[in-house]
This record gives sequence, C-alpha cells and structure tokens, in this order.
Amino acid sequence: MPPASSLLPPSRSVLRLKVRLLGLSPMVWRRVLVPESYSLRELHGVIQVAMGWKSLHLFEFGIRAVRYGSTDICPEPPDKTLESFAFRRNARFAYVYDMGDWWEHEIRVEDREAAKERGRYPTCIGGAGACPPEDCGGPDRYLDRRDDAFGLDTMDDLVTMAEFVEQVVLNGDRAMLDDEDARQAVERAINRSRAREPFLDCRFSRRDVNKSFHQDEHRQLMYQWFI
Repeated sequence: MPPASSLLPPSRSVLRLKVRLLGLSPMVWRRVLVPESYSLRELHGVIQVAMGWKSLHLFEFGIRAVRYGSTDICPEPPDKTLESFAFRRNARFAYVYDMGDWWEHEIRVEDREAAKERGRYPTCIGGAGACPPEDCGGPDRYLDRRDDAFGLDTMDDLVTMAEFVEQVVLNGDRAMLDDEDARQAVERAINRSRAREPFLDCRFSRRDVNKSFHQDEHRQLMYQWFI
C-alpha cells in the first residue's frame, strides 16, 4: 500500500507543473503533478526530489512580487497553499535554490485537473537532463566544468589509464607498479576522471524520481535548511 500522505480523494485537484532550470543548455526540466492543497514548503520538497537536489541550501519562491521561503532571507514563510494563489493556466513563478550558486527555476502552471481515485501524488510524468552537482558554482561554472569534462585532458587521462590496463592487466607486465612516477600519474588520472563523472552524466530517470516520491523523500527534504 502507498503511504497515506500520497493518496488524495478523487474530488481534489492537482496542478500540472513544468519546472525548468534556467541558464543551461540542453534544457533540464521536469513535469510533475502536485496536489493543489500543497503548501509552498511542500512544493519545495517536490522540486528538490524531482530535480535531484539534496536540500542542502536555502530557497525562495517569487510569486507576484512577494518572496516566500527560508525565514532568514525571505519576508514571508512558505506556508501558503498553491490553491490560495488561484493560478491561471500558463501562470509562471520563480523558485531559487542555493543563494550562492543561484539555481533559478521557472515554474509554469500548465493545467489543473481532477485527482484520480487512488492516485499517487506528487508524481513525475516527464523530464529531461541530469541535475547539476551540488556546490559546483552555479550555471556558468557548471557549463565550464562540463565542457572541460569532454576536453583533451579527459582524453589524455583515458589514454594513461588504458596504457596501464594494457601493460599491467593484459600483458602481465608489473614494471609500472614499481615505477612511482608512473603509478602516481595513473592515480591522478583516475581521481580526475572520478571528479568529472557528475559533469558527464546527462541521464534522467522518471522511475527513480517517482520511487523517491512514493517513499515520501519530498517530505523528508522540505524542512531541511528551513530556519
């Protein structure tokens, strides 16, 4: 049985929201169905799970010139419900996560629909692109590091590791293991390759997002960094 918090009576409405992370190309976006009874605080948890953030930083919503969010940076707490705003179709508002890196998201209200009987909400129904790593410096720095991850230094490191595998593993020549300089060069290449991995990932899994929703991870994240 799904958690009780995931079930809504069929008479209640849900909003279909498209969440788009600004400043990146290719586009990183998610489409989610969210109960209209949810507060902005709950929506924060939904966005964190849907996008792939970890709720390590402060946040704010900008709606009709009012800022709602973490109390040490926003004049209003995120306690208002989505239905209290009476959003029209195609209405847009902003969500910013991490005031240092400034990850700005555009949220568009695509439609309002009746919740399905025994339906699980929130739920993700679409999306594309991997979430950037936490604390990577914001959109510009992320794009620079992503470009570097596909650059010539990456190819050089791959050659270094391939030569090691060929000589030591395939040919059984262990001389490289006794050469401290060669061994350290391989170790540095491996460490650099591991650091690049988050910037090479472009995958998005709707299944994984919905698994997290069904486990109520959005509720676990919505209070983090809320002071």
